[in-house]
Amino acid sequence: MVLFVEYPKCSTCQKAKKWLEENGIEFKDRHILEENPTAEELKAWKEKSGLPLKRFFNTSGMKYKALELKDKLPDMSEEEQFALLAADGMLVKRPVLAGEDFVLTGFREKEWAEKLKLAPNS
Repeated sequence: MVLFVEYPKCSTCQKAKKWLEENGIEFKDRHILEENPTAEELKAWKEKSGLPLKRFFNTSGMKYKALELKDKLPDMSEEEQFALLAADGMLVKRPVLAGEDFVLTGFREKEWAEKLKLAPNS
């Protein structure tokens, strides 16, 4: 079973959730504001994903822009960035799909299908 971390009002999250359901993927659903990822979780996800930490930030979000993080992140340590992400779920890129040996941020159907080992739609 995979962990699906979402913000229910997010249209991309809704699309991803529908896709998981249509493909019969079992998942644990988690509301990102009610249960924000911890710094420890985020560190483990970054490690598992192989992605740069910046990919875990919701760079198109209002909160990201309001805090002017585009300019501030380069000067912040990784620890400070993890703490920032753990402090506010709206800063986290979503949806997040976390499996035993992978973590994906954002919804790209082809990438999700490959990671979940689904046959491509014919």
